Amino acid sequence: MAAILTTDHLPGRTILHNNREYLFFSGTSYLGIPQNTEFQQLLIESLSRYGTMFGSSRNGNLRLSIYEEAERQIAALTGAEAALTLSSGMMAGQVVANYLRAQQYSFLYGPCTHPALWHEPTVDLPTLSFVDWTDRLPDLLTITGHAVIAVNSIDAVRSEAYPFDWVNQLPTDQPITLVVDDSHGLGVLREAGSGIWQQIPRRPNVRLIVTASLAKAMGLPGGVVFSDAETIAAIQHTAFFGACSPIPPAYLDAFRKAETIYTQARIRLTQNIALAERLLLPTGLFRQAAGYPVFYTEWDELYPFLLENGIFIYSFAYPTPADKANTRIVISAFHEPEDINRLAACIYELR
Repeated sequence: MAAILTTDHLPGRTILHNNREYLFFSGTSYLGIPQNTEFQQLLIESLSRYGTMFGSSRNGNLRLSIYEEAERQIAALTGAEAALTLSSGMMAGQVVANYLRAQQYSFLYGPCTHPALWHEPTVDLPTLSFVDWTDRLPDLLTITGHAVIAVNSIDAVRSEAYPFDWVNQLPTDQPITLVVDDSHGLGVLREAGSGIWQQIPRRPNVRLIVTASLAKAMGLPGGVVFSDAETIAAIQHTAFFGACSPIPPAYLDAFRKAETIYTQARIRLTQNIALAERLLLPTGLFRQAAGYPVFYTEWDELYPFLLENGIFIYSFAYPTPADKANTRIVISAFHEPEDINRLAACIYELR
């Protein structure tokens, strides 16, 4: 089992453990928003107006306008017609799964679909590759009635981008709801971090719903659902959503004022990814989806070696302790070029 470190502060470029400093290349703070002092100052100002939490249902008889304002802004970022925020990415997925399950639709899951989209506590996920699974979809869709297809937008663990051209091959005589978890693409991939929404082909009989955690690149303690306005309104009117605690409003207020901060962070992240691609990919050790800040390797021995050399990377079993450990390097906007150069030098030394 990989060595586990414990610390008492938020990781940034570095972490401290037993009075030793380690470079930090893990986590999912791709844009470094939680560590960004300018964003922290915006949040402090917002906390003075909105407090730490809004202790009420979003469907109550007193409503805060900041929710609708922020949801319009984040929907515009992706190109979606409407958006709905919740207290976590897990809740965003589950409010959709609960809504669709109530319609008694049939569910089909792609490989490695995130548990946030599961409509039961456990589901049997296909063991095929994503491409092989999509090739079989026409045969799988022989079920009658409305079908739900639930997939991830990217394999975030193994840094593999998923294609979506297969949507054009779906049957045209069957109602289908396509649900895509874009937790690791939103804020990072495509122009302005718009994510997967505009990349998925549209079909008249296919309704699209995209869910995402806001706790990754966006640095907010919440989740979001994107879809057409009618579907978003229907989800908002469910008992499940009405019973959910909302995302703390101060974070959405800070988000609305932080457009420049996000833009600058994406520029820094893009530069850091480009440097890491130039230095790490020629080793032949890593797999990486173009433009994505995760470099996956089958070489699990990399973790203890780098740890000895003062560099901490991601290496643990996911999503359950029974799964195989996976090892990856995560690049963030808070890294400096010398951090990435030092990381690469250690890897070349081991090679």
